[in-house]
Amino acid sequence: MLSKTATYGIKAILFVAHESKHGKRVGGPLIARNIDAPVPFTAKIMQQLARSGVVNSIKGPNGGFEMTEKQRQKCNIRSIVEALDGDSLYTQCGLGLNKCNDNRPCPIHDTYAEVRKAIIEMHTKESIEELAGRLDDLAVLK
Repeated sequence: MLSKTATYGIKAILFVAHESKHGKRVGGPLIARNIDAPVPFTAKIMQQLARSGVVNSIKGPNGGFEMTEKQRQKCNIRSIVEALDGDSLYTQCGLGLNKCNDNRPCPIHDTYAEVRKAIIEMHTKESIEELAGRLDDLAVLK
């Protein structure tokens, strides 16, 4: 259900958050290598996340991407997905129909509403700070 962009974005943010907790900034090529993604695609994702305020982008020889503790606590999976893909995962019809709503439901409307509710809960329940703190082995990001 997640786009490739959102999937890489989540992995990248988990990596940046983990490194930031240890006082490190990381550059785009290092992020790309650690999430097994193309460097140009990773750079585009990281720029978008920086514009959205999810991460800080520091220019210069000691630059790179970092997250403050406040950013790590405020950020969750939903905020990453919405920064990269918009809110369609959380708002649109499960079949992709334009006119599906409570008054004119599609065939899976009620069932998908429950699934959507569970996805929203899963994507908002824990902060990136909490998730990154539980990643002992960053190799799981690949």
